[in-house]
Amino acid sequence: MSYLNSEKKQELFSTYGKSNTDTGSPESQIALFSYRISNLTEPLKKNKHDYNTQRALYKLIGKRRSLLDYLKRVDIERYRAVIKALNLRK
Repeated sequence: MSYLNSEKKQELFSTYGKSNTDTGSPESQIALFSYRISNLTEPLKKNKHDYNTQRALYKLIGKRRSLLDYLKRVDIERYRAVIKALNLRK
């Protein structure tokens, strides 16, 4: 994945996590999944029949949805903050 190098990951984790080494918090994982989802949607607009990329995109969306549901169940304020920060619908 050339679009996602370690510097970009560090930037995402420091922006949305507690620190740049905070790779496991739901907020940082959701931000990472959102970044990967946004990079997968562009090629799919050009290649509508690329089913491998489409499947990968659906799996990422499902993982992000699961983490968002978990965060909503555990701490609604953190959930709202993540939704607002990443400009996700809902």
